[in-house]
Amino acid sequence: MKYNQLGASDLKVSEICLGTMTYGSQNTIEDAHQQLDYAINQGINFLDAAEMYPVPPRGETQGKTETYIGEWLQKQQRDQIIVATKISGPGRHFSWLRGGNNKINYDNISQAVNDSLQRLQTDYIDLYQIHWPDRYVPTFGQTIYNPEFERETVPIAEQLTAFADIIQAGKIRYLGLSNETPWGVSEFIRIANQLGLPQVVSIQNAYNLLNRNFDTGLAEVSRYTDVGLLAYSPLAFGFLSGKYIENQAIENTRISLFPGFGQRYLKPNVQEAIIAYVEIAKKHNLTPSQLAISFVKSRWFVKSTIIGATNLQQLQENIDSVNVVLDKQVLEEIDAIHTRYPNPAP
Repeated sequence: MKYNQLGASDLKVSEICLGTMTYGSQNTIEDAHQQLDYAINQGINFLDAAEMYPVPPRGETQGKTETYIGEWLQKQQRDQIIVATKISGPGRHFSWLRGGNNKINYDNISQAVNDSLQRLQTDYIDLYQIHWPDRYVPTFGQTIYNPEFERETVPIAEQLTAFADIIQAGKIRYLGLSNETPWGVSEFIRIANQLGLPQVVSIQNAYNLLNRNFDTGLAEVSRYTDVGLLAYSPLAFGFLSGKYIENQAIENTRISLFPGFGQRYLKPNVQEAIIAYVEIAKKHNLTPSQLAISFVKSRWFVKSTIIGATNLQQLQENIDSVNVVLDKQVLEEIDAIHTRYPNPAP
């Protein structure tokens, strides 16, 4: 297992991060603790959660993921584990979370952080992320910016000032962004520099063989700001494992359990691209999952690749990808498929 430093922080995170968003929905607390134990034993030191998890988000399950982690964290050496979680932003109509008022302002940040600390049973959060921007931006499969959808937003300077107070209080160590844009990252960096406020040290966005949008504008921003990518969804909701080829119905998966989930993976050319990537994997004696995760891990701007699994066998295969290094020929074959089917599921 390799470890990478996040920006100017002193956080050195494992190149594989354990995502936990199924804990409390598809996974029991016993499943969760078994996965956590296995991941730590394999050298993973980085866990990612969110206040709204598990998914799909529901009032009756909200917070269970952090609660499950908190029960496990009590038995660990806390300073050896890097715990990341997130605050939900506005625009998702979560009436069950702070009464639906989820602006990224001081009161909401303070309450969200305190609630997460209580559920996680810890005194501090290593990396606290804004799950999606307070302002309107296209997210979660939306691709076109429409000014008509713009909404009133908390100024970035006000958001950073609030986080500065929480950091000063010792409740969080570092700040990260998620589902952000090149303009957003640049503004957070510019305003923090201008006002002497906390710098963001990471960005968590979707990145996989079907969605390489980060390669352009955000890659350039990452290069010049030292804000590295925490890549989520490297297997594209499991589609890149090949298990959904020809739309096979598989029980107990997010797609089968939660109709309407993952609509971005039902777009044109997605199946064709997946079939082509699966063929590359077979040709080089790799599983499709190993190919997909290893590709993400190989990108120069990726600091950690967030994996998730609903059973231990999947988790073992995904973590074993650390032992796979894609050679030049494989990467060229991947780029040839990407040229034929560019970003079919952004």
